[in-house]
Amino acid sequence: MIIHQANNPEERMILVCCGTGCLANGSGAVYEELCRALEGNDRYQVKTFAKATGCNGLCEKGPLVKIMPDDITYCHVQAEDVYEIVEETLIKGELIKRLMYRDPTTKQYYRSHRDTNFYKKQHKVALRNIGEIDPAEVKDYLERGGYQALEKAIKTMTPEEVIEEVLKAGLRGRGGGGFPTGLKWKACASTDKQPRYVICNGDEGDPGAFMDRSILEGDPHTVLEGLIICAYAIGASMGYIYVRDEYGLAVNNLILAIQSARECGYLGKNILGAGLSFDIEIVRGGGAFVCGEETALINSIQGNVGEPWDKYIFPTEKGLWDQPTVINNVETWANVPVIINAGSEKFASIGTEGSKGTKVFSLVGKVVNTGLVEVPMGTTLREIIFEIGGGIQKGRRFKAVQTGGPSGGCIPERLLDLPVDFDTLTQAGSMMGSGGLIVMDDRTCIVEVAHYYVNFLAGESCGKCVPCREGVSLLLDILTRICEGKGKPEDLDLLESMSKTIQQAALCALGRTAPNPVLSTLYYFRDEYLEHINNHRCPAGVCKELTEFYIDPELCNGCGRCRRNCPADAITGETKKAHQIDISKCIKCGECINNCKFQAIKVK
Repeated sequence: MIIHQANNPEERMILVCCGTGCLANGSGAVYEELCRALEGNDRYQVKTFAKATGCNGLCEKGPLVKIMPDDITYCHVQAEDVYEIVEETLIKGELIKRLMYRDPTTKQYYRSHRDTNFYKKQHKVALRNIGEIDPAEVKDYLERGGYQALEKAIKTMTPEEVIEEVLKAGLRGRGGGGFPTGLKWKACASTDKQPRYVICNGDEGDPGAFMDRSILEGDPHTVLEGLIICAYAIGASMGYIYVRDEYGLAVNNLILAIQSARECGYLGKNILGAGLSFDIEIVRGGGAFVCGEETALINSIQGNVGEPWDKYIFPTEKGLWDQPTVINNVETWANVPVIINAGSEKFASIGTEGSKGTKVFSLVGKVVNTGLVEVPMGTTLREIIFEIGGGIQKGRRFKAVQTGGPSGGCIPERLLDLPVDFDTLTQAGSMMGSGGLIVMDDRTCIVEVAHYYVNFLAGESCGKCVPCREGVSLLLDILTRICEGKGKPEDLDLLESMSKTIQQAALCALGRTAPNPVLSTLYYFRDEYLEHINNHRCPAGVCKELTEFYIDPELCNGCGRCRRNCPADAITGETKKAHQIDISKCIKCGECINNCKFQAIKVK
């Protein structure tokens, strides 16, 4: 989408992934060790230096180290591997096979991450710079076309033309609602009131979601540039970035980015000499899930309790401090510079008729290649899970994929060929959400999944409206009874009727979408609910009150793996002979069934 400066052939860069996931696995020590090893070393043919970057996406294989322009990628790198990398690869030019990416299916080794199935089907737009630049260095962003879109907008386009370009691109909000971004900007710009405000919603609260976090950590300037362009388009003088308090690295990188943007003349008074004055402040959220809803977020910024209000008047007319306000999420802002720089037609050529561009997903759960992916809208769930994601772990059977976070739904195997876009997922009883994809195998109890999400939402409800405060708690009570084997057939009708009432009567999107996990699982997996109620059995072996494990003697080869991993010593048997489970000792933890390679352990 953007023409980037080519790597200097007279320099070699060692890019170390220092996103949160890789840092947790020791990449900080890898980076520091590399810096020490490279300092003052004159044995290299070209100048060689290390950079700490944001998330590369393939979290399952981290910490990742990329050597450029050689285009070599090493996986699971630890500090003790640095000396070998320096001696064998940087000096001798030899590959270290044990550190190369190995495809879990074909067992083939790859020199470059770009050649793997995980990356080949991706199309990076919002993530275009992440993993390639040091987020703490503004010059890295500038070298890849950073702030060119801002300069183009304020020096060659009118505010109306900027808004029209965003409208023509078809960009829809990536935070979950999917509202056309250009319409929101146009509505705000058309009001008579001043001042106007711009807000970035970085309150990413969905379990398993880390898309916005990775963008803020790995490419904060692209978010700032999007905000400044919008400020020019709508006539705003102040902006806020609302970030979850847990996102410490994201906040630190944002602080550095804001400081350097001010120093370079991209923030502050008379930006680029064009008369635009605009600045940005960071607000740290307290971790309330409801503050992902834009009006609750506004209340939080104002110092009030994070409660939503009924949007019969939209924030574009009466938002922050009762003034016109535009709110978009992190990923939405990251797309704006690309649209202005490359043009709306280029952006709109990607995706589907109703969902333009790409979408970033955090692909997690029982999938082989967990990580951060970006694909064109319209890519099927099957492509994402089985081609990019590498299929299901341990060769187990796919059961469902949960999309849209707690407010989304569970999609069954028969719908794997659905194209992923806003409208199709909604029609299937789920939603795009902010982009979490949680893959589940046959060891997942769908009833327990619904129970988990409803329990989460009941705890996160602000309590302002009765349908959400009381209704979601009642849904939780019914689901708890079913998981404990105390459910009744009429409970299913009650779940459905209550869910539909909550959808219609709740004040905000949290309450109105809270029943989605219940309704989607009832629709696609009703037989599993009936197994719990009528047969007092959990087919997945998760609900302990409804589970009893046994070993199929025809499938058991006596390897002893289940016996060795049983924490209760409930399994006995001789080597190469069928084993048995002592039910009186079994604590139903599921370790045996999780560790059996031959699927010999069953649920009665």
